[in-house]
Amino acid sequence: MTTVSADPLLDDELRARLARLDTAALSDAMDSLRAAPCVLPGIAARTPGAVAFGPAFTVRYRPIEDDGAFHNAANYIDDVPPGSVVVADNGGTGACTNWGSLLTSVALRRGIAGSVVHGAVRDVRETREAGYPLFSTAVTMVSAKNRAVLESTGADLDIEGTVVRPGDLVFADDNGALRIPADLVAEVVRRAEAVERTERRIREAAADGIRLDEARARYGYARPWEDKSDDDA
Repeated sequence: MTTVSADPLLDDELRARLARLDTAALSDAMDSLRAAPCVLPGIAARTPGAVAFGPAFTVRYRPIEDDGAFHNAANYIDDVPPGSVVVADNGGTGACTNWGSLLTSVALRRGIAGSVVHGAVRDVRETREAGYPLFSTAVTMVSAKNRAVLESTGADLDIEGTVVRPGDLVFADDNGALRIPADLVAEVVRRAEAVERTERRIREAAADGIRLDEARARYGYARPWEDKSDDDA
């Protein structure tokens, strides 16, 4: 599994704790807080096994109306801080790409943690071989030149009902991608760790021959973030 380190502004302890988690536990933790939607719909891993987390660097595209002029690819990658996750929104379209091997090579050199594209990417083989964490809603070979243009960076994005703000934590793995508001990260991590401990106890009990429904009841599967122990059963 390829894991790229997160935001250097996260302290080392929190970064190490995040690296041991996954989107499933983090999603359960967000559910427990009854927080606003956190999942970025339709996002799939293009580099299997890769994990990326870090603060969102947001990028918004808009379609180009044919004005007879040549419109080049968007240039923003050299402004992305190391440790960030690029979140690019092109409306989820598969009509043209918003990420390719050139961006991958620069992102790797700059220490960018990964890219989540609400739209299409290309040069997937090269990105996989490089081990760069790339996630998107679609794949195509068609260039964005003369089809989409950079509208803004550093703006809030609405990804099909999930709002991503610059600096929100974005976490992506083989399950997909989600965002956690910056002010909730520490509490979500604490609850996600409890979820994983609860599920580990249930799994171990089932392996020892206990019925799954009994193990779930014993260890508090209905509210796993509470980390119910044997003493509380």
